[in-house]
Amino acid sequence: MAFDLGGILQQYLGGVAGQGSPDAADHYAQVAQSAPPDALSHGLAAAFQSNQTPPFAEMVAQLFSHGTPQQQAGMVTQLLASLGPAALAMLANSGALKGLATAGGAPPSSVAPDRASEMTPDQVKAIAEHAQQVDSGIVEKMSGFYAQHPGLVKTLGGAVLTIALAKIADRMKT
Repeated sequence: MAFDLGGILQQYLGGVAGQGSPDAADHYAQVAQSAPPDALSHGLAAAFQSNQTPPFAEMVAQLFSHGTPQQQAGMVTQLLASLGPAALAMLANSGALKGLATAGGAPPSSVAPDRASEMTPDQVKAIAEHAQQVDSGIVEKMSGFYAQHPGLVKTLGGAVLTIALAKIADRMKT
């Protein structure tokens, strides 16, 4: 089914911040099929950093709760990769990494889907909060990950997706 990418995005140019479109989830799914990945990532990063959306870590936890075990593993692995040894140790001591330690007691550099699916959204939120404190580029890194999973991103809701679509539209306008 053909659709007008420019026509959809035009609806979001100059949109009123904080007002979600009732069609945003469907529009995002359509745009995600045709827009360049960097435009999607840019739009998502803007939504994650907007003061009109929940905090980044809360949205990561929400996405985690809706993800498949493979997506959950990818999210946690991406977050852990952004943390240095000191932050990993602090998270391990706080219990946020409970159940993830390797045989030597250290947190793993990657997480298997079965292990990730045993984590709670609150654990992932704590990891995302720490990642945001120590890695100024984590929002962009996670946005790149989420740009590859448009079905998952749709779960963020109309207000978040409207902001993302407005930024995608702005980025893609010629």
